Amino acid sequence: MKFTKMHGIANDYVYIDCFKEHIEDPNALSIRLSDRRRSIGGDGIILICPSEVADFKMRMFNADGSEGKMCGNGARCVGKFVYDKGLTDKTTVTLETLSGIKTLRLHVDNGEVKTVTVDMGKAEFSAKKVPAVFNGEEMIDSPLSLAGDEWRATAVSMGNPHCVVFTDKEISSLDLERIGPEFENSPIFPDRVNTEFVNIKDPHTLCMRVWERGSGETLACGTGACAVAAAAVKCGISPFNEKITVKLSGGDLEIVCAEDYNITMTGPAEIAFEGEVKI
Repeated sequence: MKFTKMHGIANDYVYIDCFKEHIEDPNALSIRLSDRRRSIGGDGIILICPSEVADFKMRMFNADGSEGKMCGNGARCVGKFVYDKGLTDKTTVTLETLSGIKTLRLHVDNGEVKTVTVDMGKAEFSAKKVPAVFNGEEMIDSPLSLAGDEWRATAVSMGNPHCVVFTDKEISSLDLERIGPEFENSPIFPDRVNTEFVNIKDPHTLCMRVWERGSGETLACGTGACAVAAAAVKCGISPFNEKITVKLSGGDLEIVCAEDYNITMTGPAEIAFEGEVKI
């Protein structure tokens, strides 16, 4: 099977062109290929497929084999893949995902896509839609006792569930290997949850670390950055309709939150290497 290894600010996946390749068991394949010592290595695999409702379809699988609904960094890389590989000559592309159809705007330089802007859709704060078990309609800057500590948490869905924690604790010093699983597997979040721990540098600059359900700590999470920006606006930290730089371990993303909480995200997409693997 031919593959392309790509990353969006170090959120890395193995990309497979399903116009050419047939994958019978993507769950098991993702577990196998994500192993960084015995195989290609990555945060999971992403299948680029035909779609009946959009230009292309994306399916993403985490390193533990579970299928995710959406991956913002992955969507940007799909945009670069389909243009650079000649699957389309359009610079505005629609992408079918499990969290709806996303629109990608490709920014091309010298015949190659360098950055991509993704219309990520609306951030949802309804506890039922996240889902989060909460005594109220929305969990906004609410006290939460988990992992032996007290936190302030905002639950938000970007098509997948997020728990955004703004904290005065220095995020670089947090023991995410211990804390992350406590959030991910808490009964408060029945579908498990991605958790972002955030330091506020200023209203336009937010620093985050992320624990992704099914993958553990990753260097970047596009939907997580969008959830962080949306939560910051919701909590009165950041403004509507202005660029918010979210600084992740792997790099920066530019997020804009409209007044209806529709989110756009702009960031790079890169090819690391290509090859073949026996499956």
